[in-house]
Amino acid sequence: MEPVGVSESERLLFGGPLRYDTGWNQHAEAFLELGFRAMVTRLPSLLASSLRLARQADARAARTVLAAEVGRGVAQAVSLLAVNSVLGGLTATGPIEERLRGTVPALVTVAAVMMVAALLRAASTYATGRLEPKVERVATEQYLERAAAVELAAIEDHAFHKLLDTAQYGAASARRMIQYGTRVVNAMISLIAAAGVLTVLHPALLPLLVTMTLPSAWSALTLARRRYESFHAWVQHERAGRLLASLLIEPAAAPEIRVHGVGPFLLRHFRAMSETAEAEQARLARLAARTGLVAAAWTGLATAATYATLGGLLLGGAMALSVAGTAVIAIRTGSQSLGTLVVEVNALHEEALFVGDLERLHVEAAGRAIPAGGAALPDDPKEIRFENVTFRYPGESTRPALDDVTLTLPLGRIVALVGENGSGKTTLVKLLAGLYTPDRGRIMWDGVDAATADRRALAERIAMVAQDFKRWPFTARVNVAVGRSSAPLGDERVAEAVAEAGAEDLVADLPRGLDTLLARSFSGGHELSGGQWQRIGIARAAYRRGRILIVDEPTAALDARAELEVFDKIRALAGSGQTVVLITHRLASVRHADLVHVLDQGRLVESGTPDELLATGGLYAELYSLQAEQFTKAPVPAPKAG
Repeated sequence: MEPVGVSESERLLFGGPLRYDTGWNQHAEAFLELGFRAMVTRLPSLLASSLRLARQADARAARTVLAAEVGRGVAQAVSLLAVNSVLGGLTATGPIEERLRGTVPALVTVAAVMMVAALLRAASTYATGRLEPKVERVATEQYLERAAAVELAAIEDHAFHKLLDTAQYGAASARRMIQYGTRVVNAMISLIAAAGVLTVLHPALLPLLVTMTLPSAWSALTLARRRYESFHAWVQHERAGRLLASLLIEPAAAPEIRVHGVGPFLLRHFRAMSETAEAEQARLARLAARTGLVAAAWTGLATAATYATLGGLLLGGAMALSVAGTAVIAIRTGSQSLGTLVVEVNALHEEALFVGDLERLHVEAAGRAIPAGGAALPDDPKEIRFENVTFRYPGESTRPALDDVTLTLPLGRIVALVGENGSGKTTLVKLLAGLYTPDRGRIMWDGVDAATADRRALAERIAMVAQDFKRWPFTARVNVAVGRSSAPLGDERVAEAVAEAGAEDLVADLPRGLDTLLARSFSGGHELSGGQWQRIGIARAAYRRGRILIVDEPTAALDARAELEVFDKIRALAGSGQTVVLITHRLASVRHADLVHVLDQGRLVESGTPDELLATGGLYAELYSLQAEQFTKAPVPAPKAG
């Protein structure tokens, strides 16, 4: 059943409603039971979680905060007892001068306690200010570290990406948990003191105090549950709204937005998406107002009953006036402390839900991480062999991207992969690079199955210039050196890589050479053309110095002269012993390849040298002839103007 309030923009732009069913996750029910019993039961684990995060970030600051908040709670208890002593002295019999004189020690105690409490508050504020950003940084680093370590298939998986969406808020929640945790400790100690005083004064007062605070507890827990459920259901919708906004200011989209007039279209749908989200916020606000009214009415009745009981005890002679005065102060202090405790524990609980998403990401990411260790690859393998390899992208029910493919890649040679779009060429090299593992079949490095090999060691041998390689918004130097970021950054190695890519003139023309920022969105930034970026990508692969160089459409954005230069560089690399796996649609460019594999709809249909394939007259020869005709066919004259 489609969710209520789905905008036409969701259907048109994204193919359907952008809502998550919170039931998808097996943890949802347990974490959405935000009842009072669940809250109290989880309190020790919540405080322990906050303390663990704090100690991990800055143990010294954590100890300071904990000691200061405990001290403040004790100070409030001592202050309440001192006030009780003052009231008792003032309501005693005897001359007023003697009664006032008798209260001086208690008043001095109150003043001293207030000063100590102020110093402790300052210490807590300072330590918390140091601690909170460190907690957020540590939690964010853990999030990013685990997200970067998972398999590519996990990043592309819808359910796992949903967890990434929600878990990213866990770092900020971890920071807020420190604040709420300190308030909970302070309120608990203050409440214990007030409750102890009330119990001594009269046993009936403590239950009334609890009754006064229960409405706010119910209200806070109900609102927290609704907010959390709404957040999980709407997180994908919110991401889509941010995407529409970012497209309007994205440099890559700016030319088409202006030429095709896409701006009003995007704005219209951004407005529709935003109005849909606003309706959800209005729904939550309406429910919050209704819940607040019910809680306020309940609190008013409980408060009236509490003070009526206190008045009855006073009128009936069961309580002295001084005791009644102390009871009023204790009730107000206890009510405030209990209310604070409920609200802060609820806030702590609510933030813990998001930290829980972060912790679940840690568990899920550990199960989907790139395996560490494995069998050693041969030092000098002779060939890589695909044996009956089948691979289907996760979540796709169409035909496999590769279907029972068996082929050999001899090392130290130029091997070309050709075929029409969707034939499986790029998928094959991703499997070769270890980005995916086959659903069936094996990829053998001589006698070692790549599925059992050390994946990081395998990646160390691969350099790749993908068709959609990343254009990092950093300097030209870093864009080259990121090819092997673990290596010391040296000018000589960068210069050699730039020379191998034939990019010396490109770098020389940049305003600050290799130190030019390649991101126009920043002050002083510079933008490159597609062909210039392609040379940077080739330089990046040269800097990596992998034994196997994978190049996917390396000359797609180059002119004819530059294309010849690039292929000369590729042949030179192969001549030095490096293996080159080349993917290209320009079949004339593979005439120097040692071996060509022709793929069609995920299957291997031909293999051989370019000359052998041309002589055979198969798919390669057909595609080659089609491309050759484009250069040999006489141009059709344009019709004469009438």
